[in-house]
Amino acid sequence: MGHSHSHAHSGPAPLGPLAARIVVGLLVAIGVVVAVGAAVMWPSHQKVDIPLPYQSSSGGAVSTESGLVRSTELADCGSPSAGRVLIGAAAPGIPGAGSCVQSLIEITSGPNAGANTLLEFTPGPGQPNLVAGEHIRIIRAVDDAGATSYGFYDYERTWPLALLALAFAIVVVAVARWRGLRALIGIVVAFGVLVVFLLPALRDGAPAVPVALIASAAILYAVLYLAHGVSLRTSAALLGTLMALLLAAGLSWAAIELAHLTGLSEDQNAEVAAYLGHVSITGLLLAGFIIGSLGVLNDVTVTQASAVFELAELSETGSRRDIFTGAMRVGRDHIASTVYTLVLAYAGSALPLLLLFSVANRSLGDVLTSEAVAIEIARSAVGGIALALSVPLTTAIAAALATPARTAR
Repeated sequence: MGHSHSHAHSGPAPLGPLAARIVVGLLVAIGVVVAVGAAVMWPSHQKVDIPLPYQSSSGGAVSTESGLVRSTELADCGSPSAGRVLIGAAAPGIPGAGSCVQSLIEITSGPNAGANTLLEFTPGPGQPNLVAGEHIRIIRAVDDAGATSYGFYDYERTWPLALLALAFAIVVVAVARWRGLRALIGIVVAFGVLVVFLLPALRDGAPAVPVALIASAAILYAVLYLAHGVSLRTSAALLGTLMALLLAAGLSWAAIELAHLTGLSEDQNAEVAAYLGHVSITGLLLAGFIIGSLGVLNDVTVTQASAVFELAELSETGSRRDIFTGAMRVGRDHIASTVYTLVLAYAGSALPLLLLFSVANRSLGDVLTSEAVAIEIARSAVGGIALALSVPLTTAIAAALATPARTAR
């Protein structure tokens, strides 16, 4: 990644050995800081009590099994067979107790595989609508007396999601070929960082901002170099992204403090506050802001670095200022298209909430300043500002590294 890239026949060369050494030196130094920080904050994997909503009756983790819906019918509520492992036919419900939907489920995994159970639902919003032939997940619970009972957990989505993931991978590899395959590997690495480091560290109560920055930087190093190869072009995009990410962290902190965002308007954050009291909710919110800005920053900085190097390759004037100006024109178009995409994505995620507010006849001012909507506005603003600033940062770095072809001859 150093001065060995200085040549005259295969594209842009660095602006002397010094510029390349500065960029590479900065990236190496940042990489060392990230590695040391990860070692210091590496999670201890200390035991944490499972929150009550996610506990089984014995206090352990909830066990789920697969099930197949055999039949569904309307019958009297209160069947003593509901949730039990059936031996023979299900017992009828209590006459006059109202009508319930009863679904006969074949248990297809676990210690009671091959047996049946009966699930009973009161008709109404939020209740599953099970149809014969559907595959579902059912909760298995064992009480103190050793009796086993079952309840509905969720629909079985393993195969549909696996097919979607496979189709995604095939299309990406077919179009982008080896670069697409490397990008997929980068995605796996990114999720590995989140699962192995970020989430356990947050669960241990580590400071959210340093943990989020370390995890984000580790993801960027892996994803960018895996997907785009080790080169000065990629290094320019990486350094620009890291600088913009640091700005995003500062902006996120300022937005949360100035707008007095607590994060407690979101149900999941409220549950974390209730059952994991040692975890900072505002820190968790801030970490979410930082992680959420990764994708859009990565997209813009890679495009800008590529635009600079391509313009340098085709430059007729040999002027670095002309290359910077031309790449900024591309960057402004990218900003214009990406910012509203970013805002609309956040608006889409808050659409159910906005619908409820509209039904409640709340004023526009009340809606926009309520915390649930304010969080999305803050995310959009932080992401948009970091996105806009990443363009000139990355363009300047790339322009310093890419020598116009006319000069390189």
